Amino acid sequence: MRLLLVRHGQTPANVLGVLDTAVPGPGLTELGRRQAAALPDALSGERIDAIVVTDLVRTHETAAPLVAATGLEPVEVGDLREIDAGDLEGLSDRESVTTYIGALVAWAGGDVDRRIPGGESGTEFFARYDRGVARVAGLGHDTVVVVSHGAAIRGWATARGLDRSVAPLTGHELDNTGVVTLEGDPVGGWRVLDWHGEPAAGRVLADEGAPDPTGDAG
Repeated sequence: MRLLLVRHGQTPANVLGVLDTAVPGPGLTELGRRQAAALPDALSGERIDAIVVTDLVRTHETAAPLVAATGLEPVEVGDLREIDAGDLEGLSDRESVTTYIGALVAWAGGDVDRRIPGGESGTEFFARYDRGVARVAGLGHDTVVVVSHGAAIRGWATARGLDRSVAPLTGHELDNTGVVTLEGDPVGGWRVLDWHGEPAAGRVLADEGAPDPTGDAG
């Protein structure tokens, strides 16, 4: 199957550089809504069979224009939510952001026992996200769009890509509505076909000044 992991549109936390992972979280900014509105055209070359969102508001709002264009009812899979920031939730200082992203880098390098303070370990995150992806695969469709989150997509796709073509994690940004396309299945594994780090509709919808720690290439 083809799995299109789409990062949600811009939120106020992305603008401020805040680690914001709690459920249900904020909605989109005005730019985020424009990014979401551009998704149907940006993905028009794909024959989309299903649309999956997480239990965070921003993914529902991002998927809404695509839902309207396709007529598909979105499926909510909470396991595909953002990586829990734990004690770092709501913080934006350099040390907190470095600690959070540093855990992702360590996980991608194999140190999955490392834990975000008060949050998830790599083992826990990958087990959760794998479970969510398995549920998506179980829907039985050929091409599924999953609207998920920056750190979660980057961490999972980097670690699970069979050819390791996207390593290291710090070399691959994922802007709001950026798309990572994979092919495979939970049993045989996943191959990264494309890493489109810019907004799906191009840099015209990027916010070059936003700190946006969970999507930054570092």
